[in-house]
Parts: sequence; C-alpha cells; structure tokens
Amino acid sequence: MQVELRRAFQHWGRPARFRVDNGTPWGSPGDLPTDLALWLLGLDIDMVWNPPRQPQKNGVVERSQGTAKRWAEPQACASLAELQQRLQEMDEIQREEYPSLDGQSRLQVYPQIKHSGRTYTAAWEKKHWNQTKVLEHLAGYAVVRRVDRGGMISLYNRNHYVGTLHKGKSVFVMVDPGVCEWIAADEQERQLRRWPAVELEAPRIRNLEVTQRDG
Repeated sequence: MQVELRRAFQHWGRPARFRVDNGTPWGSPGDLPTDLALWLLGLDIDMVWNPPRQPQKNGVVERSQGTAKRWAEPQACASLAELQQRLQEMDEIQREEYPSLDGQSRLQVYPQIKHSGRTYTAAWEKKHWNQTKVLEHLAGYAVVRRVDRGGMISLYNRNHYVGTLHKGKSVFVMVDPGVCEWIAADEQERQLRRWPAVELEAPRIRNLEVTQRDG
C-alpha cells in the first residue's frame, strides 16, 4: 500500500487530507492511528476517519466506486490486468471527457484535479517528512489501558511497565510531543509513569514498523 501511495502522490501530488473508513489498513480495532496513518500524517496529510458503519459519510467516494464498477464491467474481464486497464480508461473518461457539469468535464471545471500542487518525490519525503506533525496529532489522544497482573500495558502490541502497584486499574495513556514520551496517568490525572515512545521514532514510522508484529 505504501508503495502504491507514493506512486500516486508522485503523479497526482499529495492530497491535503484523506477521508477513510475504519478497516485495515486505514483504521484498526484499536484506539490509536495505524502505522500507515502515522506515516501519512508525517507527510502533512490530515486524516479524517468516517464513523463506523456509516458509508454515507463518504458518499462521493462510494458513488464513484459504484460508477466505476458499472462502467468497467468487471464480470466481462478475463484477468485482473484487463480489469485494471478498464478501470483506468473509465476513470480518464469520467474525469476528462464526460460532460458532467454544464456540458463540461470535471477536469475543465476543476483543473486542479490534474495535480494537487503539493509536491511529492522520494527526495522530498526524505527531507520534509515531519515526525512533529505525528506527535502533535497523537497529543490529542488519551487512550485507556488496564494494567495486568505483571504491571504491564500494551501499546502498538508492545508491553510497557507501569507498575504492579497499579495492577487491575485503568490508566490513561497520552503522548508528550515535546520529548516523544508516553505518559500514564490515573483517573485523578496523577502521573504514574513516563517512558520513551520508541514506537514513534521517525524511522519506525516511515518504515511502517510502529506496531510489533507477532512472530
């Protein structure tokens, strides 16, 4: 997915925001942004998650997918390659030729859809990808974790020690963006512990290695 997005950004430019659903890889059963979302935030792309089970909140995209399915006729394609080619051709027709707005194509009315005007290249990402934007976004989260018998909680599938004194308690976990540290606090907002947010180091985010994979 990251490779395809980089290719798309290079062709179309970086979007200002992504409106996405809550399924993988955009969303997750957890309460923190996914690895992919964190990487996009670092590219200065805002993330907007639709409420679960409310596709109408992203109606334009849903209708666009329905149009693409009708026009491309996937049932008539002999292979995935043929389907991809048909989708690309239908997309170009709908964008550049179909008289959808007062007899004009969408491209004629909105020439900016040709390119967002927001640069993207591999060299640009290497120079401008911004960890601070990720941390500032995460500073708006306060996620709840229950401390286990060993005094541990889990963040991005990594265990962190809060203390056996707090076993069985629910704690709030936040990010201090100034120093890239996690903070655990109790329900009275008393700080219990803080530690380096190693998951959120820039190389881990850019390589989509924030979440520890099983095995």
